[in-house]
Amino acid sequence: MKKTGVYHKMYNFFVDNNQIKDKNVKIIGQDAKHIGFVLRMTEKEKIYINNKDTAIKYLAEISHISKEEVDCILLNEVETTEPNIKITLFQGLPKSDKMEYIIQKAVELGIYEIIPVNMKNCIAKLKDEDKKIQRWQAISEAAAKQSKRNIIPQICRLKSIEDVAKSIKDFDCMIVAYENEDKITLKQILQENRTKFSNKENKDCKIAIVIGPEGGIDEKEAKLLSDEGAKIVSLGKRILRTETASLAMLSMIMYEYDV
Repeated sequence: MKKTGVYHKMYNFFVDNNQIKDKNVKIIGQDAKHIGFVLRMTEKEKIYINNKDTAIKYLAEISHISKEEVDCILLNEVETTEPNIKITLFQGLPKSDKMEYIIQKAVELGIYEIIPVNMKNCIAKLKDEDKKIQRWQAISEAAAKQSKRNIIPQICRLKSIEDVAKSIKDFDCMIVAYENEDKITLKQILQENRTKFSNKENKDCKIAIVIGPEGGIDEKEAKLLSDEGAKIVSLGKRILRTETASLAMLSMIMYEYDV
């Protein structure tokens, strides 16, 4: 199939690989009802369909709409909207609905996955983790549809700071935002690695960013991560809220390496 660019006003949906047979696709469940009864779309209208298993985006035409399913025909493959690098956010568990906001905006900005972390200064406690993660995953999917992503970023189960330290070896670079760092800046680290990480052919480049909760990252936690090879950086002269720090850091990395 010939690849085309993305038309941003078109609706975006995700399907499992087994819903695609040759050039025919069946959309089922809530998405089918949304197309037929909420959006009131009709046959011959076009939408984007993303294969969850392959992350390939297609332009498709609706061929039939019923109460339970929507049948489509794949027309052509569409250029990916995914970043050139995979960024994982290790987010210190914040209070209230801040995590929902972080997930929504981080998905829009191009995050690959988000992992909540229980840190010393976390005030919030994760009750009924399965139910909470299910809700967070739904927020991720809604944001992925809206922002025309090829994938739905995964929201993982709660980890400890020790788990984060053990995972450093799985990334090309882990960057920790620490308010008491006054020498090394995020800008320095990004510029030092610009050639390596901005190479558009290097699709397997993996960067992790670590953000503390409202009370920040504890000194011992920062030392643990540093001792294991993480880069400890300052985000500037002003202290940012946890939800601001996450999105500012992600935006700066995308600016340097993807746009």
